[in-house]
Amino acid sequence: MTVPLPTATTRWRCALCGNLTRFDVTRSSKVVEYVHLDLAGEPKVEEREVVSETIESVRCRWCNAVDQVELVDRPGAGS
Repeated sequence: MTVPLPTATTRWRCALCGNLTRFDVTRSSKVVEYVHLDLAGEPKVEEREVVSETIESVRCRWCNAVDQVELVDRPGAGS
C-alpha cells in the first residue's frame, strides 16, 4: 500500500496509535546528478535533479504499524 506525500493542507497520522510526528519512509528515487571530481579524485555532487520518486512504505515509529498510516487534514488548513 503506497501512502501519498503530505501536502500544505494534509499530514500523516497513524490510525493505530495517533502518532503525527515520527515516521520511517522508504522511497525509491531516480535522479540525475552532476558529479565533480577534484584532482585527488574525491567526488562532490554539485547538482541533483529528481526525475521520479515513489514512496514505497511509511512506518509509524511509535507502534511500527505499516498499513495504518493515513493522510488527515492539518489543523486550520481550511481557513
